[in-house]
Amino acid sequence: MPTPSKPFKVLEGEKKSHRTKAEMKLREAGEKELSTDIKLKERKEVRQNKKAHKEFKRIEKLLKNIDKNDAIYEAVINRYCLLQAECGDLEERREECYNLISELREEQNELIEELKEREDCTTEQLTDYKLEYAKSIAKMMGSMLAIDKQMSSKRKMLLDIEKENIMTIASALRCIPKKEKKEDNPLLKVLRGEA
Repeated sequence: MPTPSKPFKVLEGEKKSHRTKAEMKLREAGEKELSTDIKLKERKEVRQNKKAHKEFKRIEKLLKNIDKNDAIYEAVINRYCLLQAECGDLEERREECYNLISELREEQNELIEELKEREDCTTEQLTDYKLEYAKSIAKMMGSMLAIDKQMSSKRKMLLDIEKENIMTIASALRCIPKKEKKEDNPLLKVLRGEA
């Protein structure tokens, strides 16, 4: 895949482009046509979610730095921030499950030792206790697996949004005409019989 064209601001800043002034003007005009000149706005649900709000501010700053802080990306950026926050919440829940399982393992080992030391505890009771413990651990592992599935699907959505957003910006740059449209020489038109 070829490298996308550099935006006008980059070319202007480099001051070493091989493009003519007319091509540069055309490029600048083309880029301005692709912009709504309306700033990206944060939706209410994003503003109310602490993590989503933080992510929105980060992305807004990045987009502002590259002059892409445009309302045309608003829906996608807001959705992305909410998904990012949901992923963070799921990761916290997964971590809680993992910590709870670790605690249960430690407690289970201590309880088994206590039960073995007791004279009134039968082998049957000990086996029942181990079976109940195994069932509760299996339920928690199932919960962790369900959380992992949710996180995986949300991460895929995030990746898709990231790819599409990058492709959208890149495709917008590719839509800008690179060269000035040249008028045909009137003499050549007459010679060809087109005039």
